Amino acid sequence: MNEKSILLLSRLPARLDMNQTAEILGFLPYEIPVLMSSGLIKPLGRPAPNGHKYFCADEILDLAHDRAWLDKATRTLIKHRHEKKLRETECKTVA
Repeated sequence: MNEKSILLLSRLPARLDMNQTAEILGFLPYEIPVLMSSGLIKPLGRPAPNGHKYFCADEILDLAHDRAWLDKATRTLIKHRHEKKLRETECKTVA
């Protein structure tokens, strides 16, 4: 399936991959693992840590319309970036 057209479909597939999930929620694909590790979204089944992750389209659409959840997810990503930047500056200071 062409990821560029996911928002143009009249009906979404039942399962979405990480790129499609990111597009619907308005996040970048590399931010989805951060949301997963914080427990804000959960993949279907029990995928291996390095396995392909799928998400329920109905749940993702509900989250995309939930302002409180979007606010919490955005704050989580901001906190993650801030902590990552602090770790990087600490590593540069030590080196």
